[in-house]
Amino acid sequence: MTFLDEFQSRLPADLRKTFRSLNSPFAIQAYLDSLTYIGEERDRSPLNVMLDGQSHCLDGGFLAALALWRIGFKPLLIDIVPDPGVDEDHVLAVYQIEGRWGALAKTNYINLGFREPVYKNLRELVMTYFEHYVSIHQKKVLTGYTRPIAASRYTHLKWAWDEAGANILYHKYFYGRKPIRLITPSMAKRLSPATDRAYAAEILHTNLRESFGNRTTSK
Repeated sequence: MTFLDEFQSRLPADLRKTFRSLNSPFAIQAYLDSLTYIGEERDRSPLNVMLDGQSHCLDGGFLAALALWRIGFKPLLIDIVPDPGVDEDHVLAVYQIEGRWGALAKTNYINLGFREPVYKNLRELVMTYFEHYVSIHQKKVLTGYTRPIAASRYTHLKWAWDEAGANILYHKYFYGRKPIRLITPSMAKRLSPATDRAYAAEILHTNLRESFGNRTTSK
């Protein structure tokens, strides 16, 4: 039995049908958007994301990568990051069509999700998030990103359904990579804050109680 077959065999019939219906990147993003965003400390396996109907960007990103894998893409993920302690990272499942990059993400913010596959390289893709990656203090905080990790290399961890294995992948291998710097520290210091109007647009449909700096648990 393949890794993907094993995952699907563990889903209830209705969720197996749902997973098999995710036949395009946009359909996968729509499913991610339908899940409740919970910024909790627990990092679920893709199986438990689907069973519980909730996720944050990390475990939602790995579910997206798994769904992309099923329809023929490589299950690749990158992390886009602020400076430590300023805000939290954001996980993207990335994919290519005709050599151009796009992205999927589970997000609490309206503009930090789907990207069409039209970007020449990963830096170009990541920079589309720059003006939208804003803290609750209206600061632009994106400063770096990581090289892609191929989740298909870690099937021995059974990460799609085993939560302990998933957490080894997430915290040892995914979060263990050094970010590539997007802007210098001096650039970061002179960034303008987001205007009130821009910030209001960024938090449209956002549950601010689940935002970094507001919630009582960290994620």
